[in-house]
Amino acid sequence: NAFLHGDLEETIYAHQPAGFIDPSTPDYVCLLQKSLYGLKQAPRAWHQRFATSICKHGFTAAKSYASLFIFKDGVEMAYLLLYVDHIILTTSSSDLPRCIIARLISVFAMTNLGALHHFLGISVTQVL
Repeated sequence: NAFLHGDLEETIYAHQPAGFIDPSTPDYVCLLQKSLYGLKQAPRAWHQRFATSICKHGFTAAKSYASLFIFKDGVEMAYLLLYVDHIILTTSSSDLPRCIIARLISVFAMTNLGALHHFLGISVTQVL
């Protein structure tokens, strides 16, 4: 679902989708306002939109890895890792995640799945 939320910088036209062709104008094309699955621009458009949004909330993009975002405010720290439409968030305090998640939910339609248990086939166990 993430790739449907990217903003396109280029002008892109698409043929009318099968089953939705207007019989009075079958040769017309559609001007895309947002990205679609299958567009080569879709992953970049989504990542750019997410990065711009998260950086407005005080995060900075890591120089070593484009999908890692770091938040520092005094002693408070947070690391956010984005993989397509999956996010891992870890913070230095228990109150900070609620604040960050609330900000993200106000911008993007997302669900908080709670504590991390599995990610990309990796089983995760928290050690306190």
